[in-house]
Amino acid sequence: MSRSEPLPLYGKEYKTDPYPLYRKLREEGPVHAVNFPSGVNAWLVTGYEAAQDALTDDRLGKNHDLGNSAWRERAAIMPEPQHSQLQVHLLHQDPPKHTVMRKLVTEAFTPRNVERKRARFEELATELLDAALAAPDAGGEAAGGVVDVVSAFAAHFPFRVLAEVIGLPDAIAARFDRDWGKVVQPVGPSDPQRPVYEGRLRGLQNYIAEVVEHKRAHPADDLLTKLVRACEAGEITKEEQDSIVFQLLVAGQEPVTNQITTALIALLRHPAELRRLQEAVSGEMSDADQALLARAVEELLRYDSAFELTTWRFFAEDSDLFGTTIPAGDSIIVSLCAANRDPERFPDADTLDLDRSPNPHMAFGHGIHFCPGAALARVELQIAVRQLLLRLPQIRLAVPDEDLVWVGAVLARGVNELPVAYGPTDAAPSGGCPVRH
Repeated sequence: MSRSEPLPLYGKEYKTDPYPLYRKLREEGPVHAVNFPSGVNAWLVTGYEAAQDALTDDRLGKNHDLGNSAWRERAAIMPEPQHSQLQVHLLHQDPPKHTVMRKLVTEAFTPRNVERKRARFEELATELLDAALAAPDAGGEAAGGVVDVVSAFAAHFPFRVLAEVIGLPDAIAARFDRDWGKVVQPVGPSDPQRPVYEGRLRGLQNYIAEVVEHKRAHPADDLLTKLVRACEAGEITKEEQDSIVFQLLVAGQEPVTNQITTALIALLRHPAELRRLQEAVSGEMSDADQALLARAVEELLRYDSAFELTTWRFFAEDSDLFGTTIPAGDSIIVSLCAANRDPERFPDADTLDLDRSPNPHMAFGHGIHFCPGAALARVELQIAVRQLLLRLPQIRLAVPDEDLVWVGAVLARGVNELPVAYGPTDAAPSGGCPVRH
């Protein structure tokens, strides 16, 4: 594929099912010229081994200052002043600054600290599903009905969990507008939606300022207070402090929301695996049942990862990448979804196998930018899958599979609405769940 013919990496067909394209690209080679909706031309890395190598390549940096003028002209990044104030978080930093900033946040997300809070997370999931099933159009667990998994559960559970972990007070957490999360889907200066986008930015920035001021006035033993104190001590700048809070509030919960939807859709498309997991999570779970649930979550992460592509990386000078010369400052993206379906690494890679082990998927990335919240996400997904299958008996899609609308965000996979029917099969309409591999 020549540099003059970049492959468009967008469109309904691609976002609905990108895996046939990824299969084709893997077979052609590890590096491909692509084009994004913003008009940005970039280089896409596919294949498991190539992805691992690229994500640990010391020559590739994350700082936006490395991007060349061609990238800057079209890159879908925030306008000033917000770009300078909110985009200097962990994902856009290189060592040694990245090392300092990452150390500030990792303790809150260690497996030990996350496990200590598992019971509380279970309570949050139960509260949300109690409310959802008590709604007039739901009908209750026994009678059955229809519920949108996203609006009733997936859009709220990850944020409520995150608030507990980082120390966001309930009153302030209740005022968070999920619409602000769309600031990671920028639109160009001439786009009619630009004023709406800039309004979201201002709203989120004001909210972050409120969070910081509250923690400064009411310090506690939590991550948000730790960030404020690090800023006051000069360990990080105000912009870095605000950017980390921004990253926590947006990147810390939206991918989990999307992953709940991709996981549930995968199970609905594979009825045998769905029934097996439902049997395992019902009632008192044995050690074997717990192990199956944990394996299932890992396989669901591999099979259809919500974080489809990594963020930008750049070479500081013209460099060779797997036999392709990449100009300095051109953007390089790694496809995590393509890597996770590589048959060279995963036998029967397009098959959902709940017993797959080992399962070294890259749903959380790889290298120094491996997601610091991976342990938290795993626990959230285990709880979410179990509770949804437990509380929504005979779960099935309430609309035809082909009517599901996948989010158009460049980096993400998921759906904004996931209506499911549950209970007796005559209690609500079902669109059917065709098995697809």
